[in-house]
Amino acid sequence: MIRIENISKDLGEFFLRDVTLDINEGEYFVILGPTGAGKTILLETIAGIYRPDSGRILLSDRDVTEVPPRERSIGMVYQDYILFPFLTVAENIGFGLKSRKIGKGEIKRKVDELEVLLDIAHLAHRYPATLSGGEQQKVAIARAIAIEPRVLLLDEPLSALDSRTRVYLREELKRVKEEFGITMVHVTHDQTEALVLADRIAVMMQGRIMQVGTPHEVFNKPLNNDLADFVGVENILSGVVRNNEDGVAEIEIADIGSNIFAVSEYHAGDAVKVFLRPEEIILSGHAGDSTARNDIKGRINELQDIGPLTRVKLDSGIIALITKQSRESIGLQIGTEVYATFKATSVHVVRG
Repeated sequence: MIRIENISKDLGEFFLRDVTLDINEGEYFVILGPTGAGKTILLETIAGIYRPDSGRILLSDRDVTEVPPRERSIGMVYQDYILFPFLTVAENIGFGLKSRKIGKGEIKRKVDELEVLLDIAHLAHRYPATLSGGEQQKVAIARAIAIEPRVLLLDEPLSALDSRTRVYLREELKRVKEEFGITMVHVTHDQTEALVLADRIAVMMQGRIMQVGTPHEVFNKPLNNDLADFVGVENILSGVVRNNEDGVAEIEIADIGSNIFAVSEYHAGDAVKVFLRPEEIILSGHAGDSTARNDIKGRINELQDIGPLTRVKLDSGIIALITKQSRESIGLQIGTEVYATFKATSVHVVRG
């Protein structure tokens, strides 16, 4: 559907370096990365706002690198809505249709349909200044899809909204995608957003695509330290493989004074990095409370409440994330001796 081939663009502080991506038709594709990674430049280059310094962009096998934005059949939604303040909700939604010389009757039909779909029909005669942030963003989405684009680009569309509205609009975006079958490319730095919405994710850092995969692959099998740190893999450990039997490696981790078992293709003598998400760890008061292969003893050094969860740091350096209910049920306190248990399949290993 969308093929981006070796795109580079230099805008000084922001840039793209040899970016290549394939986005499938009908896919909800999320570009995830920290601030300044080049995500918005990439989106605006796809839209035609910027012309790349090198490389090309294909839309359904058609080279659109030199094609003007309005001829690409691409809609775009920004985080700050960019609605026309002097037009009503209905007039904003119909603006793109009117500029394309669509008849008044057809414009009204399409606008009415979108207002109903996004539950904003009751706002049709209001002006943007009188709407909440969530309502304004729904109008912006309706305006973008009114022209029936083949691709909808979304640049941090939920970042300016409160948490409750973000949750609601995530569901709305998924519904729009299913209803219209639009290919959607969504830029965000919000990892929860990426997990909830994406069919696939591309992680972008310093103008480059670092990894592409399903949400599970990106968040559980990062390719290197920087990616692991960015996606919240708090247990990043260095080790050496001591042996490997039937695809299960025993890895000596000097920093925690213990060995870890992991499903891995690496062999004795290989230096490796071990990645383990904190939520994969179960804490218990006794050894052998689980059938999991790894059972590491330690004492609690830190307890930190994070909403409904508690972040637990052991003296070994291992970090676990557990529910407050689990914390209370086993009576965790600073100094409590516990066993950190996790499966060999929960551990991701890369060459160190």
